[in-house]
Amino acid sequence: MVVNSDRFGRTNPGAGAKSSYAAWWDEVRATFVLAVPLVLTQLAVIAIHTTDVLMMGWLGSQELAAGTLAGAFYTLFFFFGLGLLTAVAPICAQALGARQYRIVRRTVRQGFWVAIMVAVPFSIAIYHVRPFFLFFGQTEINSELAEVYLQAAVWGLLPALWVIVLRCFVSALSRPRSILVVTLLGVVANALGNYALMFGNFGFPALGLLGAGITTSIVNFAMFAVMLAFVSMDRRIRRFAIIVRFWRPDWSIFGSILKVGLPIGVSVVSETGMFGVAAFMMGLISTAATAGHAVALQCAAVAFMVPLGLSHATTIRVGVGAGRRDAAAVWRAGWASYGLSAVFCVASALLFWFFPLTLVSLYLDPALAENAESIELAVSFLAIAALFQIVDGLQIVGAGALRGLKDTAKPMIISAIGYWVIGFGTGYYLGFVQGLGGLGIWIGLATGLTAVAVALLWRFAILGSGLSYGEKTVLAPA
Repeated sequence: MVVNSDRFGRTNPGAGAKSSYAAWWDEVRATFVLAVPLVLTQLAVIAIHTTDVLMMGWLGSQELAAGTLAGAFYTLFFFFGLGLLTAVAPICAQALGARQYRIVRRTVRQGFWVAIMVAVPFSIAIYHVRPFFLFFGQTEINSELAEVYLQAAVWGLLPALWVIVLRCFVSALSRPRSILVVTLLGVVANALGNYALMFGNFGFPALGLLGAGITTSIVNFAMFAVMLAFVSMDRRIRRFAIIVRFWRPDWSIFGSILKVGLPIGVSVVSETGMFGVAAFMMGLISTAATAGHAVALQCAAVAFMVPLGLSHATTIRVGVGAGRRDAAAVWRAGWASYGLSAVFCVASALLFWFFPLTLVSLYLDPALAENAESIELAVSFLAIAALFQIVDGLQIVGAGALRGLKDTAKPMIISAIGYWVIGFGTGYYLGFVQGLGGLGIWIGLATGLTAVAVALLWRFAILGSGLSYGEKTVLAPA
């Protein structure tokens, strides 16, 4: 059987046994098996935030609006750090594919260093947030309540970023179940902590949003401690000795994480920032619009966790194939993930379209007259969310596939233009110039996601073909 090769001597996708039905099925199955615990982990992560949103809603619309503003601000910093540290995954995956095991442990240690580097200035900015909210037109009460929450929650930022490093490490080793177990424990601990500290149960004082912030920090520290204990004791993982000589620098690896991760961080912030600014714009419209936006966005965020978890698996599968210099494996890993994402996102879009009121009622009690406007707006926002479910899933899987190739700079530019020029520009124009309010803002969100999804899919179609791989992407030293 003849097997075609590209200019680097790698097998070309679409040729020979590598592209047979069996090979494709094997890839779909391997990606699915790796993705399941990662998806469940993402769902557990969002369950923690969903618990916060639910319980903030129980406190009242005012607390929910303030908590939403606080969360939007916090996530801008956290998701930049998450994106930056996501570089640990493709670097480790390519190193494992090339059997360069020393690079794996050096990458994890330097990932911890990078987390410290960003957590310190970010924490200072988050702690002094009130003037920022007031400057951008938020109400005094919303700004005050948001600051109360953030000044307690910010202490958990660094351990949360360290958990991301460990998650990338165990995922690259195809051992993601451990982080799933730890995150599930975090869900339970967060719910109990909120129940105790927000509402004054189990003999604790009722602290409201302050209690939610305290719980967030405690849970993040506990999750990191448990995860670190696991990787230090598991016989298949401890051989990497990731914390031995922790103080020893490795500037080449440190620089590699920054080189690969900074564009990812900017890309992630471009997307989350678009949604965060949307929350601020909702605050300029009304408290009801902010609360409705929070509920609809939370529903969309829960559904998004599935393609997000799948994208992490895509990064690993593409990265291992790239480390082995196997273009056919890279091609199959990318497109198998695209197919899996599309199937799920169609299902979630149908759910949003046909059962919006049922979903919204989980967060806001329809029996309360004060919630009527927020519920009506949330239902209308979910109709738009149903339309962008598919493109939202495709864009994050496309980003994951390109990260596996260490292709992050151009996707960063694509994200910045798509989200901030197209998405934000459309949302502002329709929402404020044309007077569509919150509905116009959500149409802008959908437009930006669509533009980015199409551009990233096109880029992977070119790079993933095996005909245009560059030395600086697939073949770059891990």
